[in-house]
Amino acid sequence: MPIEISMPRLSDTMQQGTIVKWNVKEGQVIKSGDVIADIETDKATMELQSFDDGTVARLGVAEGQTVPVGTVILVLAGKGEDVASLKSSGGASATPVAKAAVNAPAASTPAATATIDTDDTIESNGTRVFISPLAKKIARESGVDLASLQGTGPGGRIVRRDVEAAISGSSLRAASPAAPAATQAAKPMPVVSASGTRLAGEIVSLSNMRRTIARRLVESKTTIPHYQVTVEVAMDALVDLRKQLNEQLESQGVKLSVNDFLVRACALAMHKHPYVNSRWVGNPGSENIELLANVNIGIAIALDESKGGGLVVATLRDADQIGLRQISAQSKAISDKARTKGLTIEEMADATFTISNLGMFGVDHFTAIINPPNVAILAVGAAIQKPVVRNDQIVPGWVMSMTMSSDHRVVDGAMAAAYLNSVKALLEKPATLLV
Repeated sequence: MPIEISMPRLSDTMQQGTIVKWNVKEGQVIKSGDVIADIETDKATMELQSFDDGTVARLGVAEGQTVPVGTVILVLAGKGEDVASLKSSGGASATPVAKAAVNAPAASTPAATATIDTDDTIESNGTRVFISPLAKKIARESGVDLASLQGTGPGGRIVRRDVEAAISGSSLRAASPAAPAATQAAKPMPVVSASGTRLAGEIVSLSNMRRTIARRLVESKTTIPHYQVTVEVAMDALVDLRKQLNEQLESQGVKLSVNDFLVRACALAMHKHPYVNSRWVGNPGSENIELLANVNIGIAIALDESKGGGLVVATLRDADQIGLRQISAQSKAISDKARTKGLTIEEMADATFTISNLGMFGVDHFTAIINPPNVAILAVGAAIQKPVVRNDQIVPGWVMSMTMSSDHRVVDGAMAAAYLNSVKALLEKPATLLV
């Protein structure tokens, strides 16, 4: 019997997934454990492995297409089965997205033209190419031959600037006689800056991750009473200690970051201030505060915009029980994995407190939105050198700003200030973080 592989549910909230990239092709023999595709869920981009051996008979979903959980995305031919017949018959059952089959011939489409579809794709010479809705609209109104365009958007997507470049060049064809003159006159004009280069104005479709980020942050800001408390930390001692440790550990390939010290300080401070390491539970009329036994520090990781951007929170479990070297190794490994292969649900679950550090981007102060079900999040800026008062003298010193957003239902202002001062004390006497 042929084996159908469906879009899996890779998170508890996942309703649909996007095929970011196929790592196999039709006719390829695969084994159990092979990575067959990269799937974008509502939380991250993750690798999808096959649990069966077989030959790929048909890819049922095009790269870049989003389908509901449970949709058949690939059909495998088992041992002794005819791959060609399975491909032509559609496998054991029909897939709801059969029209998106990769490399399906473009019926009655001339080689030099492309057919504009209604799902933000075009078929050009048998290949499905993605195009933004605005670029499609401008192309239709201007009579641009899409088959000749090379997309410059994410994943080769055709965007407005590609169509406008064709309009300003020689890639024009006669406008469709069905297009009203008034419509052609209303073509959007390119935005030109003082330097003469044009900005690309377009409507960008939301990825599953961006849609989830938007929903969760709106929910957080509208259901959690946020407030902020800020403290400044004298970082001179930590800067000196970090430099000394990194010189000593360089031969071992270890390089401690300021964020590593910060993670440990935040984790240890929870033992004095357990309400910061808690969550609000229950329904109206029966609410409770659950003090959590494990201290799992979430670190916010920004993903590369060239890969769709977005933000994930990776979890360092039991951060109060591990040392700086282990925190450093785990942070580096999980950050690299988030930006390449993507994190698993387990690697993003169960954070009890979150740190968002924008210091590496030159930001010295900002506020962050709480990551539910946490009751607090720490926004950290860069350690910067500026004039400070030390022993009644104005001298240069390293200073870092920390702003904690807290859930006022659980963490009062005095409680937030006390916690931040505990973290501050640990950072200003960093040798205590080594034991």
